[in-house]
Amino acid sequence: MENSAFLQYTKKYIKLTTEEEAILLSNVVVRTYLKDQYIVQQGDICNSSNFIISGCTKTFYMGADGQEHVVMFSIEDWWTSDLGSFIAQKPADFNVQCIENTTVVQFTYENLEKLYTQIPKLERLFRKIVERALVASQKRVIRNFSLTAKERYAIFKKTYPKIDQRVPQYMIASYLGITKEFLSKIKSQLINEQ
Repeated sequence: MENSAFLQYTKKYIKLTTEEEAILLSNVVVRTYLKDQYIVQQGDICNSSNFIISGCTKTFYMGADGQEHVVMFSIEDWWTSDLGSFIAQKPADFNVQCIENTTVVQFTYENLEKLYTQIPKLERLFRKIVERALVASQKRVIRNFSLTAKERYAIFKKTYPKIDQRVPQYMIASYLGITKEFLSKIKSQLINEQ
């Protein structure tokens, strides 16, 4: 079942033969993490790129002051890892932690490099994934510079309705760069405006 969800995802970008699907699936691992477990920790090398079958994760940076700065949430049919660490095989800047029990299809760095040789069209798939991640990151930077916290929250709710209901409010506040008290005030204002 896990593999079929992943193969359905790949079909959005590339067409694989039955033989290529078999090669692909023989080079991945399906792994389940429990709530609060880490997929990667800051300072460790990120050894896997992870496609989420079920569950939810947060990617965050822990500041020297102990403050958690959430930069991304990931749910079903999304990817999660510390991409910079995975690509460069250098220590991770970010933590990836499970907010719920989470099942992922994992590619190790070594297996992915081998798969690029065996199935060249996989490079297109992963290029598309990285392109989408870059665009989302750039849009987020622009929003953080140009919009109010209230506007950012409204966009977050509209863009990620499935996440808003699954993630604790203090994590959403961290993602938006505000306090949980200020987020509560924004939510009250939005309710009153309806």
